[in-house]
Amino acid sequence: MDQVDQGILKELQANARLSMKELGQRIGLTAPAAAERVKKLEERGIIEAYRAALNPEALNKRVTAFILFETERCKAFAEFCQGHPEVMECHRLAGQYSYLVKLVTESVRTMEAFIDQALPYGKSSTHIQLSSPVEYKSF
Repeated sequence: MDQVDQGILKELQANARLSMKELGQRIGLTAPAAAERVKKLEERGIIEAYRAALNPEALNKRVTAFILFETERCKAFAEFCQGHPEVMECHRLAGQYSYLVKLVTESVRTMEAFIDQALPYGKSSTHIQLSSPVEYKSF
């Protein structure tokens, strides 16, 4: 991967809706050359997806919690998380805790309901987000 590819990745991480013309202008390529580079990055699996970043508060999701789970029922817990609409991320960990879950929900009450639903899978330790000084950082 050369500096042109790195420039493409930087620009697309900042704004994935750039036209190929605009992307090309920013990195010094023609639109067809930029499109071909992007296609190759996608084919190599470097660019996996394009997503919209949503504002949780605008969707009435005012509580973000990071919940550590200690469980021996890993497969069942992972399936539970995959099926739960408020679980935004679920990461398998090494160490005392088996999983780290990012939950985005309406209230402390709905967070508590999630924790209650997860009780059959093991013990949890909940940490409520106060702020995010670094919320997203590109590579």
